[in-house]
Amino acid sequence: MSRKIILDCDPGIDDAVALCIALFDPRVDVQAITATAGTVEAEVATKNVHAIVAHLDPPRYPRIGMASPCEDAPVMGNSELHGSTGLGEFEFEGADRQHQTPSDKVIGELAHQNPNQITLVCLGPLTNLARLCRRDPMAVGLLDKVIISGGVVRAPGNASAVAERNMYFDPKSAAEVFASATTKSLVPLDVTEAVGFGVDLLEQLPDKFSRAGSLLHKMLPYAFRAYHQKLGRELIPLYDPIALLSVLEPDLFEWEQIAGKVETKGELTRGATLFDQRLRREWPLNMEVATSIDRNQAKEQIVRLMKFAGQQT
Repeated sequence: MSRKIILDCDPGIDDAVALCIALFDPRVDVQAITATAGTVEAEVATKNVHAIVAHLDPPRYPRIGMASPCEDAPVMGNSELHGSTGLGEFEFEGADRQHQTPSDKVIGELAHQNPNQITLVCLGPLTNLARLCRRDPMAVGLLDKVIISGGVVRAPGNASAVAERNMYFDPKSAAEVFASATTKSLVPLDVTEAVGFGVDLLEQLPDKFSRAGSLLHKMLPYAFRAYHQKLGRELIPLYDPIALLSVLEPDLFEWEQIAGKVETKGELTRGATLFDQRLRREWPLNMEVATSIDRNQAKEQIVRLMKFAGQQT
C-alpha cells in the first residue's frame, strides 16, 4: 500500500520539483498540499500550489491548504534565487479558488480522518504545524510521523551565518515543533547540501512537451543562472526533493537520535538549531536527524523520479 502523506511547502523551485515527484510516485498517496509563507509571501505560496497542481494535472487531486501570514516573519523572501513568483520563469494563469481552508485546519482534519496513517512532510517553515499544535494538539498526536527539511547541525546556515532559511523565517514555530511530542525526522542542510547537481541535469530532464517536463525546463535553468550569478556556485542543491527521498528511499540515509532546540531570541542567532551532544547530555532526545546520505544514489533517484513524472504527463 502507498503511504499517505501531506506536503507542507512554500513553493519555491525545489518545492515544486518535490511536488512533481510526489504527485506521480505510486509509493505515496498525496492527501493534501498545504501552503505556507517562506520563499514567497503567503498569498503567492497558495497561488503557486494551485498553479503547480493545475499544470501537472495529476490522476488524483490532493486537497490544498491556504497559507496564512507569519506574525514575526523577517522582511525577506528568496526572489534572488527563485524569481519574483518563486517559480523561476514558469508563468501561469491566476488560480484563485473560493472558500479556501487554512493549511493547519486541512492537516488537522486529515489527521483525524486517518489516525496514525499520515506522514507530514514539512518542506518550508513550520508555521502551520505549530499553529496546529496550539489549536488542536490531539490532531498532532494522530500524525504517524513528521519529516522536516531544514536546520543545520555542523554546517553553516544559508539565511545567516548559523541559521537555515526555514528555521530563520519562523523560529518561534520551529521551537514549538521541536519541543512537541510528535515523532520527528530532521533532514538538515548538512545532508541536503551534500548532494549537488551540475548543469548536466538539464539534459536529463523529462521531455519539455510533457507537463512535468515543461515545468522543470522553465524552473531549473533559472536556478542554475541564479546560483551562478548570485552565489558563484556551479552546483545547485535541491533541498526538498532530497528531504522527500527520506520517505521514498529511507535506506539512502543514516540517522542519529539527537536532542535539539531552536534559538528564538538571539540577535545574531535567530533560527539557529542547537543540539546537545555533550557526553552528559541534559536535554531529552526528541528527534532523529539525518547525518549522511548516499550522494550518487540520491542523485540518480532524483533524476529517475523526475523522468517518471514526465512519462506520466
